[in-house]
Amino acid sequence: MILDQIDKSLLKMANESDFVLKDIYQNIDDICFYNSNRILSAFIENNVSYSDFCDINGYGNYDAGRDKLEKIFATVLGCQDSLVRPQIMSGTNALYLTLSALLKYGDTMISLTGAPYDSLQEMIGITGNSSQSLKANGVHYEQIELIHNEFDEETILRRLKENNVKLVEIQRSRGYSSRQSISIEKMEHLIQKIRKINQDVIIMVDNCYGELVEKREPGHIGADVVVGSLMKNLGGGIASTGGYIAGKKEYIHMVAERLTSPGIGKDLGANFNLNNSFFKGIFMAPNAVRSALKTAVFSSYMLEKLGFKNVSPRYNEFRTDIIQTLELGTKENLVKFTQGIQDASPIDSFVKVLPAPMPGYPFDEVMASGSFTQGSTIELSADAPVVEPYTLYIQGGLSLEYGKLSILLALTNIKRES
Repeated sequence: MILDQIDKSLLKMANESDFVLKDIYQNIDDICFYNSNRILSAFIENNVSYSDFCDINGYGNYDAGRDKLEKIFATVLGCQDSLVRPQIMSGTNALYLTLSALLKYGDTMISLTGAPYDSLQEMIGITGNSSQSLKANGVHYEQIELIHNEFDEETILRRLKENNVKLVEIQRSRGYSSRQSISIEKMEHLIQKIRKINQDVIIMVDNCYGELVEKREPGHIGADVVVGSLMKNLGGGIASTGGYIAGKKEYIHMVAERLTSPGIGKDLGANFNLNNSFFKGIFMAPNAVRSALKTAVFSSYMLEKLGFKNVSPRYNEFRTDIIQTLELGTKENLVKFTQGIQDASPIDSFVKVLPAPMPGYPFDEVMASGSFTQGSTIELSADAPVVEPYTLYIQGGLSLEYGKLSILLALTNIKRES
């Protein structure tokens, strides 16, 4: 039994946390209720029927369920249209598909949040020598760093006044960095200022890890394109693959033609009998996000109580995504904590987590991910580059109860070593 392995003083601290965190949990519940209302209303408005779950194979002609699903995603994300497909295998795939559709030879894109996370750098051409990177295909890349976790508005606006930038990208989550994630309010403020001086630049948001954490999405505040993965928030822990791109109709048409071919666009694409899980995934997504947020708050609270200083966000800070970072100080703490998460996973609990190379990442990584869907980060997972200051990135948790058990076993592992 997992409970029998957990340090008793940690269990006592966890029980006390329920009272301390009560108001924070209530606020998370309120957001979940609000977003559940939006999603349920979208289902009803689109007359979702059991027949929409049927398997459409081959070319995928006349899939009414797929069309309704994409209308629901567009509504939830505050956009005109969306592309939601099992052929999109990950968030990185969705981002590459979008950027390669919207950017052509000679175009310039700018990241407004500094360097993108590691797995996107080779895709852009910042690192590596792929012949399929954006850079190799003639796209110019620039980045503007954040200043103390704020947009460098002066530099951004001055650069965009030149009117020679095709697309700007905002990465909502922190990725493998120490910066804070970007809130909807901050994005809205910047987007309004950009539109005053440049009406043409495409504003794209990498929304991974941020969906349904707040009451509004990037589409509601003027973003032209919003991109993410169904193995994160909007898959609800139920979708077993897939990604989405939502935004203005003209841009979704361009991305759809990149995915299929010119002249076909959104009209074709087999659903691999996944419509049911995609509908059910977004239906359950508010609850999955709620559980992930509560697990993150609990993790932060426990680490802070145990004296770990560099925990971000702190347990009582505002959150705009589901990522929690824990600076664990030593390689031993990092490995032991990650092993504890794996030991308390429902799948592959017997696997021993050790530092190892990972494709697309420049350093050895440790990763705990005993999930029902391989790589699903709305299910509880933890990963980190094995470099100082040994910062672990935790995300997900399909229920607070399961999350607590995993975090407590991980903390027990560290305590035994100290």
